[in-house]
Amino acid sequence: MAERLRLYMQLMRLHRPIGIYLLLWPTLWALWLASAGRPDPLILTVFVLGVVVMRSAGCVINDYADRHIDPWVQRTKHRPLATGQVSSREALSLFAGLCGLAFGLVCLLNLQTVLLSLAALALAALYPFMKRHTHWPQAVLGAAYGWAIPMAFTAQTGMVPPLGWWLFATALAWTVAYDTYYAMADRADDLKIGVKSTAVLFGQADLLIIGLIQTGVLISLFFIGQTAGLGLYYQLGLTVATGLAIYQQIISRHREPAQCFQAFLNNHWLGLAVFVGMAADYGLS
Repeated sequence: MAERLRLYMQLMRLHRPIGIYLLLWPTLWALWLASAGRPDPLILTVFVLGVVVMRSAGCVINDYADRHIDPWVQRTKHRPLATGQVSSREALSLFAGLCGLAFGLVCLLNLQTVLLSLAALALAALYPFMKRHTHWPQAVLGAAYGWAIPMAFTAQTGMVPPLGWWLFATALAWTVAYDTYYAMADRADDLKIGVKSTAVLFGQADLLIIGLIQTGVLISLFFIGQTAGLGLYYQLGLTVATGLAIYQQIISRHREPAQCFQAFLNNHWLGLAVFVGMAADYGLS
């Protein structure tokens, strides 16, 4: 029993929480903006727990979709489904259980948020299969990760204002940028087995396009802050985030897989810097 639990936790990637962080920061951006820095404690708790549960569910369905691909990719060949340590039926049962738990959490919120959560589930289930059909699976992932933003606004205020959709589009673009770094780490294997990604699509223009996207994201976040009335502390957070985006370009300049993966991981700190600046501005201004 303990061994099965260990394998399930590995399948949910709880030992690698980077995905939790990358989903958490835009969610917290939205909750703080929607509440002017004072999110409802119940709503905050539901969303933090929901982030952990839905990211875990996303990892499970991703590995199920890639169970015939992962054995051929150096970075993923030891995953439980790829090695056969966990069966497809077990993975689907775990995915269903996690989705049920997430739905139970969202049922503590208002009806509008419950209805929006159905789209979140659809996006989470759809994303893993997109890499077979389009070079833009990163955009679908961005929509899945960013969907917590309209849900957060709806939970907190009962509606999604234009600022909420603006933040959603910004988070989606950020996801495309950082997940392209992730895909660059696997590009050699993906080209061999025919998996599609923005890293494959962009080719040698990858770093230029990532840089342009991240520049657009940072400019968008600046104007979101201006619209929300955020000031010095938020701008300091964006300054740190800008430095981190530059650092990511520097360490990935040779396109070595390990360094591209480190650039991907570094986006956790970028998202955190934006949130700390935002929270400090609301709390101290």
